Order: sequence, then C-alpha cells, then structure tokens
Amino acid sequence: MGAYCNDDLNMPVYSAGAPTNELRFSKHVYDNVHGNIYLDPVNPSLLLSPFLVFRRSKLSRTHLMNESAGGFSVVYSIDCVMRLFFVFSVASVLIAKFDLQLCLKFIDTEQFQRLRELKQLGVTNMVYPGAVHSRFEHSLGVYWLAGETAQKLKNFQGMELDIDKHDLQTVRLAGLLHDIGHGPFSHMFEREFLPKVMSGCEWSHELMSVKMIDHIVDTHNIDIDAQMLKRVKDMILASTEFSQLKSNAEKRFLYDIVANGRNGIDVDKFDYLVRDSRACGLGCNFQFQRLTETMRVMDNEICYRAKEYRNVHKLFATRADLYRTVYTHPKVKAIELMIVDAMVKANDYLGISTNIDDPAEYWKLDDTILKTIEIAPDQELAEAKDLILRVRRRQLYQFCNEYAVPKEKIEHFKAVTAQDIVCSQKHTSLTLKEEDIAVTNVKIDLARGRENPLECIKFFKDYESEEKFVIPEERVSHLLPTTFQDMIVRVYAKKPELVEAVSEAFENFQVRTYGIKAQVHETPEKKKRRVM
Repeated sequence: MGAYCNDDLNMPVYSAGAPTNELRFSKHVYDNVHGNIYLDPVNPSLLLSPFLVFRRSKLSRTHLMNESAGGFSVVYSIDCVMRLFFVFSVASVLIAKFDLQLCLKFIDTEQFQRLRELKQLGVTNMVYPGAVHSRFEHSLGVYWLAGETAQKLKNFQGMELDIDKHDLQTVRLAGLLHDIGHGPFSHMFEREFLPKVMSGCEWSHELMSVKMIDHIVDTHNIDIDAQMLKRVKDMILASTEFSQLKSNAEKRFLYDIVANGRNGIDVDKFDYLVRDSRACGLGCNFQFQRLTETMRVMDNEICYRAKEYRNVHKLFATRADLYRTVYTHPKVKAIELMIVDAMVKANDYLGISTNIDDPAEYWKLDDTILKTIEIAPDQELAEAKDLILRVRRRQLYQFCNEYAVPKEKIEHFKAVTAQDIVCSQKHTSLTLKEEDIAVTNVKIDLARGRENPLECIKFFKDYESEEKFVIPEERVSHLLPTTFQDMIVRVYAKKPELVEAVSEAFENFQVRTYGIKAQVHETPEKKKRRVM
C-alpha cells in the first residue's frame, strides 16, 4: 500500500533472553509490519536443560562395556562431571532469577487481551476503512522494536553500557505494556469525553497503564522482581509530566527507548507511523531502521549520526502529516464529536466514567461500549442511541469551515467555543444556540509544541568522535519550516439546515477577532442548502 514493510529486518541475536539458535523454542506471531515477532520461549526449562547445554559444550566422554549388565554404558570424566554440576547450578539460578516467560504471562491475561477490542485509530476506520488495526498488534510491535533497539545497543556498546538480560526484558515489558491502560476510541476518551463529564480531570492512559500493571501482577500472581517492575513503570511514564526520572539516573538512555521525554524519538512512534500509514493506504518514507542501525549512546543519552538529520526530520514531518490527513480529518472529527455527545448522554445511566481509577473494573471498558448503547432497550439511552444511529446512517454533524490561527496569534491563542460563535451571529430570523454548534481546536505540531524538536536531539560526526552536538536548522537547509505548530479552528453545525447560519456567524467571529476572514474560502453554497 505504499508503506514500508521491513522484509529485510535482521534476525535479533537474542529474543527475550534466548540465543538465536533457540528461537525455534520461542512462540512467534506474524505481524504484517515487522514480520515474525518472537515472544518468550515456550518452555524455559527446555532452553536451560543440561542436556541441551551439554550437547553444545561437546564434553569429552569415554565408552566402557558393562559386562555384568550385558549392555553399554557411558562414563564421563571428572572434568565432564564438574561441567555438568556447573550447568545444573547456573540453570537453576537462571530459572529462579530470570523468568523467560514473563511477557507471555502478561499477554495471556484478560486485561491485555482487552487491547484486541481497542482500535488503534478509534473511529478513523469510518473514513479510512482499512484502519481497523488494534492496540494489541501495536503493543506487540512496540515490544519487538523495543527489544530490537536495546539489543542493538548491547551489540554495539555492550561492554561500555553494561546492558544485561534483565535490562532487555525490562525494556521489552515496557514496550508491551505501555498502552495497557488506554481508553476506548484512541485518545478521544481522555481528551474529549472525560473533560466533559469530569471537570478538572487529569486522568491519563499512562497513569492507568501503571495501575493496570500492578493490578495484573496482583490478580494473576505474577512473580516479577520489584525493581524490574518499578523500572517498567518509569519507562512508561518517561515522556509524561508524571515522570520522576532524574537526568543522571543509572542507564538513563534505556528510558528513552519506549517513551522518549527528552526529544520524542522512540519506538512507539516508529511502530504507529508505519502501521497507521500502511493501514490507511498512505506512503511512509521515514525509515526507522536507519536510526536504530546508526544510533549510539553518549553521556547516557541516545545520539544519532549527523547525516541522519533529514531522516529524523522526516519522522516528525510524517507524524504531523498523519495528524492533518488522518487523525484529525474533518469527517473523523465530526464522527468523534457525535460519539462523545452520545457517551456524555449515556454516562449518567451507564456510569462510563465511574471506574476510570479502578483497574478491576476499568479493563471491562472498550470500543464495544458503542454497541452496548446502540442495542440497549432502555429509554434513558434514547438520545444517545439516536446519535449513534445518525453515525451509522452517515447523517453527520456538518463541517462548515475552518481557519488556521495566524502564527503571530498562536502563542496567546485561547480556545474557541460554541458560545463565541453564537455571540457572533447577526440579527436574523434564525437564532443559534450553543447546543446547535460544535467547535474543535486542532493542534498539529512536530511533537514539541511550538519548539523545534530537532533542537533537543544530539548528533555525532562519526563513530571515532566523542563529541555530541545540536545541529542548527539554518546549517542544514533553508527549506525546513520556521514555525513548528499549527492551530486550526473548525466549526460544525449539528443539523444540516443550520449550516448557512453557523457559517455566517463563524465568518463574523473571524472578522471580529482578527480583522479579516482567516478561512481559505467561503462555505460552498451546495452545503448551505443541504437538508437532512
């Protein structure tokens, strides 16, 4: 479909702690983006069995005939016996200290399997029909890329960085579980729905992921080292305001692999940019493999070769393009607005927001809440059902128009509300009300707000160099953007017969606020005359 498919990805040297030649004992899943994803060994005792280790060690042996038994026996030298004793000792320690099936223990829980019922892109599939992939496959993809990235660092700088098997498993677990607390319909749940039903709500899916991990460990009696568990949770929170990581933390660079709070380059983006582009039938010319093959840790920070500057820029440009053309597509936002309104109307009766802080109940909430509302016979859900029926019949809120906030006004921009549009209408026979209008304030940036994300990224000249540096954009190209954030205001009429009145009020608002009509063109006359 135009998106990059890494058919030539190199096989990792290790997979969840297992050597390459033991991958045949690993459970594997075929992913349409990354190919075979190898999970934990199916039988860790088999991997660590003295028989297999003994065969590999090629121990010397002598054969003697046992006449009394009339058979044939094998007698091992003292050196051989000592090696076997060592093998038994090491195997028992490894089994006790390093659980090779830890990831599978989390995957095979109802809480993790819930991710199958959460579409990665929410309602986007109603506009891009192929976008039906789930957070389950995305989580497996991030698990794989996190392990691959950590393993490459170990291969490149193993002695210097002291990356051990526990580090590899910790990073993989963080990648696997980073979205375990996600709500239904992508980010709509926490950014659009919860603020409408809970004023001052500071709930985030990252914090819920941390709570859900604790709940899974307790509910399923998963034996995991306390320090490893803490590090997994710290890695998930690393890019949020709730992170308590210090810049000089031990092996700080490992915390930048899954969720990078320092510069935004992480395997979470690597996976969803390629996966989302592929699902929507769009091209993706960003190649994360070039970054993972050339990266290097310097002063506890992952740095990149200077010649990869443009590829790094493509990462952020691709993300911004997906936000503009897919994630915030006008029709996608119209459907989201209707789903939010339906969930708000159903909330008092169904208590959708009641258990957002209780993992024991929260895990039962997924995208099927829409079908629950749709088929419920309860009269209390009639209004919510009507809205969902309108979505099914494509009787959507009508997109009237939009404008990009002038760049000199972005810094002090205040979110536009339905009330602002209502107050801008002129005296006509038709009087608009706030409930007739929906407004969205869409922010699109390169992952660092109004800042240039590339100014936070450290580069190096070559592998012999010990100096890391930031590359000023003017030294690379004058074609790169000088502004790094767009703010787009869109207005919708909830009924088609109101499009003309809403469009006129929206134009009046622009003139009153900026002195000009900031929109590109007027609302088409055909849309103004449309009636449901």
